[in-house]
Amino acid sequence: MFSGLIAHDGRVASVDGDARSGLTLVVEAPDALADGVAIGDSVAVNGACLTVVAFDARTMRFDVVPETVARTGFGTLRAGDRVNLELSLRLGDRLGGHLVYGHVDASASILGKEPEGQGFRLHVVLPDALVPFIVEKGYVAVDGVSLTVASLTPDGFTIALIPETARRTTLGTKGPGDRVNLEVDPVARYAQGAIAAYSQRDPAPTADEVAWAYEI
Repeated sequence: MFSGLIAHDGRVASVDGDARSGLTLVVEAPDALADGVAIGDSVAVNGACLTVVAFDARTMRFDVVPETVARTGFGTLRAGDRVNLELSLRLGDRLGGHLVYGHVDASASILGKEPEGQGFRLHVVLPDALVPFIVEKGYVAVDGVSLTVASLTPDGFTIALIPETARRTTLGTKGPGDRVNLEVDPVARYAQGAIAAYSQRDPAPTADEVAWAYEI
């Protein structure tokens, strides 16, 4: 479990394999390692929850299975690429963002990025399958970063980046045409699933039952 608050910056040291057989990803991140990492730990890499299979003083190694490659677009990573890193939450940690599982739903392209105030307005494609889960002022994780949906557009959604987020994360350097990983708010996922299940009932659910479905 993660919060979507990116504390560490990483660099791809190497990536071997292919989308069909899976990848071996090595990330250089001495600052993250200094916070304490063990074999078997979960680490969010650009929003994808990966398991540490080996590490040394400067690098962590991960096995990336074909399903994860397909969902995240990790197959395009190259040595030297910057990645967002977040170590898993401990009980008692402050939850400054929102609950993020590290289960990437899809990757999508950035349509535009314009200066806005001190920061930027980022316009991202919204895949059809994720439309029911993205609402204005709701949460979304973009490359693992906990963000608020600023607005919906006919072809996607926008987010407002503050200077601190732009500086600390890959979103500060990515631009039109670059891809980002998306994870919907898990609360929206469960609420939408409950509503879908109730909607298939015969007779149709009452207003009170629909409201209860949202509350779970």
